[in-house]
Amino acid sequence: QVQLVESGGGSVQAGGSLRLSCVRSGSTLCSTMGWHRQAPGKERDFVSNIDRAGSASVADSVKGRFTISRDNAKNTIYLQMNSLKPEDTAMYVCYTICPLRVYWGQGTQVTVSS
Repeated sequence: QVQLVESGGGSVQAGGSLRLSCVRSGSTLCSTMGWHRQAPGKERDFVSNIDRAGSASVADSVKGRFTISRDNAKNTIYLQMNSLKPEDTAMYVCYTICPLRVYWGQGTQVTVSS
């Protein structure tokens, strides 16, 4: 059973930074890992993902501010979030693509105050 555990969320003022982490356990067959986010009353939106080779995709809304990276030896991805804005406030949820399905974590809350 694949498990994802996120950490690093919190409350920060606009312009601040946070670094999220997501650790995967339970399988070595999963490939791409990434982040979505969901604000109250809104749909879940793609933020960023990265494959095992390090090729990354980033949503236009966070491009230039958020950077994703991964440590394959630790089965961990990171999301460095800089220049945070109030509109970045959301639950950030980690996911990984495995041969039979996509797994999701429980999420970590990010709150940005103006």
